[in-house]
Amino acid sequence: MTDVTILFRDALQSVYGPLDWLPVPDGTIHRFGVPDDKPGTRNGWYVLYLDGIASGAFGSWKTGGASTWCSREPLDAREAAQVRKRIDQARRQREAEQHKRQLSTANLAQRWWRDARGADPDHAYLIAKGVQAHNLRQRGDELLVPLYSGGVLANLQRIAPDGSKRFLFGGQVKGCYSPMGLITPGKPLCICEGWATGATLHERGYTVACSMNAGNLKPVTLVLRAEYPTTEIIITGDDDRGTEGNPGRTAANAAAIAVGGLVAFPDWPNSAPNTLTDFNDLYRWEADHANE
Repeated sequence: MTDVTILFRDALQSVYGPLDWLPVPDGTIHRFGVPDDKPGTRNGWYVLYLDGIASGAFGSWKTGGASTWCSREPLDAREAAQVRKRIDQARRQREAEQHKRQLSTANLAQRWWRDARGADPDHAYLIAKGVQAHNLRQRGDELLVPLYSGGVLANLQRIAPDGSKRFLFGGQVKGCYSPMGLITPGKPLCICEGWATGATLHERGYTVACSMNAGNLKPVTLVLRAEYPTTEIIITGDDDRGTEGNPGRTAANAAAIAVGGLVAFPDWPNSAPNTLTDFNDLYRWEADHANE
């Protein structure tokens, strides 16, 4: 038993770095703190089975994805089927645990949203971005950005006065978006990354859905295409010119291709620095240099 748990821990350590504990091989989901993650958090998970061929799975709630592990290669079809069964059982456990965590976070988000006050239009982040508060609320000194899934408030993004952002721990992000304006026939829908970019576009008359990050652009776009099959979609992407591979542009193009949509990026003046990446950056830069 000890040899198997050590081998399984070796597999975990090959991904997450040194761990000072041994896995519990009881066939249930366990959480653990991922080295270099925030202190006190337990974003890692694993499950290890000992009966038959020892096998298991592990991953991170934060980064997503999962890895599987087996102590040896199956000798025949029966053993192979047993391993597949265990891996499928681990997947179902992981999904059930994730759903439980997301439901708990959604309930918390809904309580916070209900009890929060309207956002202060003079909040430091809004002033810095040069946009209105729109549908935001505020809890303490943090702005609350609502994220919806299937029309239900599923999570919140918290924005501090210094612009740092955090989602509620354990909540759904993939496929969630923050809307601005009503999606109406004959009017295009812009899908962007950050909320400030969405506010900038909405203040110029566009209906917007904010996906919050590049990795969520395509999932949100697919969700909205399924819900509004005839609406014209424009992916208003970030242009990460100073980042290798330009992840903003890459993600925006992929999302547009996935639904047959259009894509638009900021049209940078020749003198604009490469540190500017999105439509809000362009708006603020042009406002600052209007008299030059």
